Amino acid sequence: MATANSKRSTADAPATPQFTITRVLDAPRDLVWKAWTEAERLAQWWGPKGCKIRVVKLELRLGGIFHYVMQFRTGKEMFGRFTYREIAAPERLVFVNSFSDADGGITRAPFPQLGDTWPLEVLNNLTLSEQGGKTTLDLRGSPINATEEEFKTYAGMFDSMRQGFGGTFDQLADYLAKSHSN
Repeated sequence: MATANSKRSTADAPATPQFTITRVLDAPRDLVWKAWTEAERLAQWWGPKGCKIRVVKLELRLGGIFHYVMQFRTGKEMFGRFTYREIAAPERLVFVNSFSDADGGITRAPFPQLGDTWPLEVLNNLTLSEQGGKTTLDLRGSPINATEEEFKTYAGMFDSMRQGFGGTFDQLADYLAKSHSN
């Protein structure tokens, strides 16, 4: 039996809830793929509403990193990163998402209310499928190398994550509408 501080992988925990969110976008899959994989496009829509994204580095390759900083109106900055595990253009992107420091290292979430209970790493599986010129985006995520407490915190944040990703994907839809009309 795992203790509260022991780490387990998602493979060890088949009953662990997985965060899922699906969005149908009014744009062809190739354009949606580019929005997820090109630095200048990611900077236009990724992240929470009300923040500006600055891309520090984007290396779209296995083991490569998308390192970015979220700049908020208050002057506060938060860094994040993806580490790419699978790239199958234009239908699948698998990446580990983490909060980060300015040098690209993994850090704890910068939210005091979560303390040290937010997982350091979340494995995300993004799939894109196209039908009739529209793209269905499906994102599934689960913590990896996490403690029992981190798994519980993650599962308890699904409603908040749906709102956050919903706002981010609204920005993606707006970006795609502008890009698709040009």
